Amino acid sequence: MGTNDAKVVGQAQATHTPKDDNRPVSVDTSICDKIVPPAADSILGHCEYYYRPLHEEYVKKTGVSTWEAVKAWALSWNPYEDKEVFRRILRNRDKLIQARSTDGDWSRHVSFMARHVGCGHRPPVYYVSYGYYYCSTYSEKLSPRLSSVGKKWLNNARLNLQKNIEVGIYQNMRGSSIAVPCLRYPNRSASLSAPQYELEIESDRFKRFAFDTHVPAYLDAGLADLPIADLLKIGGQPNIEEWLDKDTWKQAIDSGVEVGVDKANQAVEVVEGALCSLTRHLKF
Repeated sequence: MGTNDAKVVGQAQATHTPKDDNRPVSVDTSICDKIVPPAADSILGHCEYYYRPLHEEYVKKTGVSTWEAVKAWALSWNPYEDKEVFRRILRNRDKLIQARSTDGDWSRHVSFMARHVGCGHRPPVYYVSYGYYYCSTYSEKLSPRLSSVGKKWLNNARLNLQKNIEVGIYQNMRGSSIAVPCLRYPNRSASLSAPQYELEIESDRFKRFAFDTHVPAYLDAGLADLPIADLLKIGGQPNIEEWLDKDTWKQAIDSGVEVGVDKANQAVEVVEGALCSLTRHLKF
């Protein structure tokens, strides 16, 4: 590591036994690593990239009826309080923090927990409340209703979203400027800044970063190429609670503008009604 590779300290428990004394001595050990290793290519495009449901508390929450309830719970949830899961992560820590780890427990959420022990940092809420929740919901409920073209788009969008997160993390390990291109519509490229090594640390900032990269992911996956029937099904996943979030509005408008242009000669009066809600649930 170079001199700029910063690591911040935290608290954990370790036992040290002096050579001339057999009695165990507990001391504080610092484990708080802001260096984010890249994900394995094999995990990209899978919902488990964001989070693996190792915590029983999360599994129980999957039955709640509203998105708002899930989001409120995720904001207050402390995954470190599940001691059994935390022990499991610590026992496997060396594998979970490796670059391109293919360990069966790896996810961005788990990798964060393995790198931040006792320093007060929690994984970005986005990993569970937006990434995993919406990825799983769309894979289970929306995908079966789409055409073959629509299914392909959904898979490509999911892959693009996770690749964009990897691009942003990679760039943040090297500086404070982040630029995620939109190949099909360069004017919809995302650019933002975050202090070096800090992108994951502040949950709201990470959410803004992820949301900014959604529109390039959707458009490059071929959103504008979808048949109108698929656009209506995607836009027909209503959840009015999400419209309280200004970032949701921005995604809908930015994506809808480009799709609207490409669909200008295709039943415009139908498409315009769908575009307003098109990206309402596309949070993964």
